[in-house]
Amino acid sequence: MRSNHYFSVFCILFISLLFFSCSGKQGGKDSVDSKVNALLSQMTLDEKIGQMCQIDPGAIGGQEKMEEAVREGQCGSVLNLFGAREVNAIQAIAVKESRLGIPLIIGRDVIHGYRTVFPIPLAMASSWDPDVVREAFRISSVEASSQGIRWTFAPMIDITWDPRWGRIAESCGEDPYLASALASAMVEGIQGDSLNDPTSLAACAKHFAGYGFSEGGRDYNTTYISEPVLRNVVLKPFKAAKEAGAQTFMSAFNDLNGVPASANDFTIRQILRKEWGFDGFVVSDWGSVEELISHGYAENEKDAASKAINAGVEMEMVSRTYSDNIKQLLDEKKISMAQIDEAVSNILRVKYRLGLFDNPYADTAAEDLLSASSLAHARKTARESAVLLKNSDKTLPLSKKINSVAVIGPLADAPRDQMGTWCFDGREENSVTPLTAIREMIGMNRVKYVEALEYSRDKDTKYFRKAVDAARAADAVIFFAGEEWSLSGEGQCRGEISLPGAQSELISLLASTGRPLIVVVMAGRPLAIAKELADADALLYAWHGGTMAGPALADLIFGDESPSGKLPVTFVKGAGQIPFYYYRKNTGRPASAKSWTPIDSISRDNQQTSLGYRSSQLDYGYTPLLPFGFGLSYTTFEYSDLTLSSESLSDGGTLTASATITNTGDMAADEVVQCYVRDRVGSITRPVKELKGFQRIHLEKGEKATVEFVITPENLSFFNGTTTVTEPGHFDLWIAPDSESGLHGEFSFK
Repeated sequence: MRSNHYFSVFCILFISLLFFSCSGKQGGKDSVDSKVNALLSQMTLDEKIGQMCQIDPGAIGGQEKMEEAVREGQCGSVLNLFGAREVNAIQAIAVKESRLGIPLIIGRDVIHGYRTVFPIPLAMASSWDPDVVREAFRISSVEASSQGIRWTFAPMIDITWDPRWGRIAESCGEDPYLASALASAMVEGIQGDSLNDPTSLAACAKHFAGYGFSEGGRDYNTTYISEPVLRNVVLKPFKAAKEAGAQTFMSAFNDLNGVPASANDFTIRQILRKEWGFDGFVVSDWGSVEELISHGYAENEKDAASKAINAGVEMEMVSRTYSDNIKQLLDEKKISMAQIDEAVSNILRVKYRLGLFDNPYADTAAEDLLSASSLAHARKTARESAVLLKNSDKTLPLSKKINSVAVIGPLADAPRDQMGTWCFDGREENSVTPLTAIREMIGMNRVKYVEALEYSRDKDTKYFRKAVDAARAADAVIFFAGEEWSLSGEGQCRGEISLPGAQSELISLLASTGRPLIVVVMAGRPLAIAKELADADALLYAWHGGTMAGPALADLIFGDESPSGKLPVTFVKGAGQIPFYYYRKNTGRPASAKSWTPIDSISRDNQQTSLGYRSSQLDYGYTPLLPFGFGLSYTTFEYSDLTLSSESLSDGGTLTASATITNTGDMAADEVVQCYVRDRVGSITRPVKELKGFQRIHLEKGEKATVEFVITPENLSFFNGTTTVTEPGHFDLWIAPDSESGLHGEFSFK
């Protein structure tokens, strides 16, 4: 019987190859589509259903059941199976023992590194450096592909305005322009120069769409997003990912305006397919099809499968509503065979593009993990991701000749925590911690280490006296504060976003010693650190920096490099200020310094009309703790000579804005120069500012450079609720170091 099976497979493959050789442009879209059509014509309904199902070895019941499902053509993809030999074994079953020999696509969450762990995506966004981010994802793909993985569920490009949401750690922050630039870089890094290169992974843009707007910052929660906000903000990075060639999209968990994203015809079929022309495939998030029942949108699993398929979700991750119900749905004419064929065609197209039919196996000799060049890039990425938020009296950098340093805090030597969330394959024994790196840089005998708190949530103060004594005996104190990795990421949402545990109390005690106090925050979200910022002489926000976070921080602390990161999110004063994002609307009563009355200055016999009646809060005021785009350096940069090439911009034309940036400080450094625009009047109200360009430049001491930004009518366009328009009117423009300062000019669009 087995020999007959092999003979049948040989005949099918021979006929298919003969057909392929006679049709279409070799290697082009027509060639791939002809192969897809030929294979589709040979498939049974059961085999088609199988391609629409993704299984997890644990969820399906173990190795034997997984192998049986693959052998019978009951799945098109496996996730969370890794290791070149393990992957090759299951691929051999798919290719040699299933009827048509269709290879699997092996998926895995490779979010910010495989074995070499890079900073969390929110940290990488702080670099404002698409080239560095692209290379980080390229390295991640090379490492992951050596283990047989050919599909990653990244990039995560949800815009969010809420730092309480745990998954902000995986995002690129609050701004659609910055997130779009980084989304393109991430996709390009993941997929490489050619999809059929064995080191290429298929990218998966997620979560489509609106997931980052969950109510209250609670994961999986309901979202209400107007169509202008959806199109002008939320969808921008997804469009960029599509244009960069992302092969797959993932539908989100959330309910979007009353229709769950995993059954949302408007976002998937109308926008993604019809408007954008996407021809890859859409996969559900883990169990999100089945969860349509919990949403109250589907009556049962059959109804859930029907609604997801009709909306355009083509592969179901883990849950089994498709495999169990598609046949009956076809019989009942609730879905059509044309929809099934379209879904399977899209899945097969991606497999052909990845070269899986020609080379389904991983090269067991190609393993290239933790190479010296990869670690060097991880170190560079972590350096560029750190943001200097305060540096009074040039506290930083410290001299390498310093006599003694007290290193204190729960994140100083926490190898797992520094890797951050969504880090399945990194190993803590490969992490180089700040403590280790500082000791290596200046010598063991000059570093006094007191952990003081065993972990970030620790409230036990019994070691505080020891920490204070160490601080008093040192020339400088470095306190490594922050969050454990498990306090951010999926499902890890917080109501308060202050430093957990007794960290803030200890920082105050250390500040009272009079020694220079440097606070380094290693966290998965922007924390409310107003008090710590006031207590510290210098504060460096390092996020969760990955495998090489320690050496990167030592490079910055001791001045081998200058910090150059800029905030990709607004830092709020406290959770009560959320949401606060820089491109907010002006309101009818914008606040100012003259109109705001701080809560502690209100007289007890205050008159009702004396508080200004402006858009502010009595306790937090009307400004954030730190603005989007903010970040200091060890040097200083002077912005001058703003020039606009014209006073007006016409349809089809361009306008060039330029400024001179001069390094007026004492060391070479990078600066991220930003360009913002404001549309003063629109058919719908417009934001106070919008980022329209940025450039990272390097300047030696005393060097100057002219930075140019080209503004086009497309840069000024927006969706007004009906259509995308560029409206005539007056505009403001800034070339600036952050979203609240800079050089100002004006122009008009006619």
